[in-house]
Amino acid sequence: MPANTASACLLASHEPALLCSYEPRLLALGSRVEIALSAEAALAALTAPNPPGLVLLDVNLPGMETSQLLAAVRAEDGSRQLPIVLISDTVTHEWLDRLAEGVIDDVIPRASPSGLLELRIEAVLRTRRLAVELERLSESTALNAQVDRLTGVYNRDTLLSMLFRETDRVQRMKSSLCLVLFDVDDFGHWNSRLGAETCDNLLRQIAARATRLLRSYDLIGRTGKDDFLIAMPGCSSINASMLAERLRLEVFCAPFQVAGEAIRLSACFGISVSNGRSPLVVLREAEQALLWARAAGPESIQCFGEGQAPAQPPVTFFTPSTGDELLAW
Repeated sequence: MPANTASACLLASHEPALLCSYEPRLLALGSRVEIALSAEAALAALTAPNPPGLVLLDVNLPGMETSQLLAAVRAEDGSRQLPIVLISDTVTHEWLDRLAEGVIDDVIPRASPSGLLELRIEAVLRTRRLAVELERLSESTALNAQVDRLTGVYNRDTLLSMLFRETDRVQRMKSSLCLVLFDVDDFGHWNSRLGAETCDNLLRQIAARATRLLRSYDLIGRTGKDDFLIAMPGCSSINASMLAERLRLEVFCAPFQVAGEAIRLSACFGISVSNGRSPLVVLREAEQALLWARAAGPESIQCFGEGQAPAQPPVTFFTPSTGDELLAW
């Protein structure tokens, strides 16, 4: 089959002369031709789970007005990926408006001379393919702007934007939302020992392992070099603490295989509860809880508001020259 033809074409007309003229020409293009003799049959074919790749629609098709048929198809599929070509003796202002709106792709004469029908169909299909490819590229570009290129999770800006939307939902629904912020213990040591490329591999593995533990509607993003933030809608601080424990055991306790070595990592975790407050405030609390966890030692979990980590007492030492007693925090 030629690359520029549709796999299946719906020819919707009740006129025998038009069917006899168009069907062999469509078959010559390599299309499989389906015939619809009424507007109801055409609508059923257009809204089926596997619709045709091209539609040639006679404006004189009995059963309903062409504008009604087009509206019904659009109601079923607002994005309308089907190329639709009208067959009409005249090009009315209405059809020009539908062309401008993208509802239809072309209007061709009923008595199309040899070669014109084929050229117009090829042009319609080529334009449709380009439009679909452009939409795909646009979606891909938008997605790339949202994710961290290294790990594939959300970047900081995108995650914060999503947190504002989640906070709105929390306020409306009177529900809960928890943040879990964690970072790798002594990541600078591993970066110096293994190099940046190997540590990038470690970060990708951490993100992948953590993502597997989350629900489909949980959010995870990379907020710093080795910092990751998880947002858990509908969860309490107890649920968040349980997740942090699972992350500690299932993400970090299992060795990472990089550069021919088995590397054992650890992380600290800071947890905060939204209560419908600004995400910036809640994030600062998670950062404070993470600082407490770091002070408590590797693999520590701290939750903001559930008791601050105890302050470390000052260390007493004597200067070697004078013997004066000094305190250092």
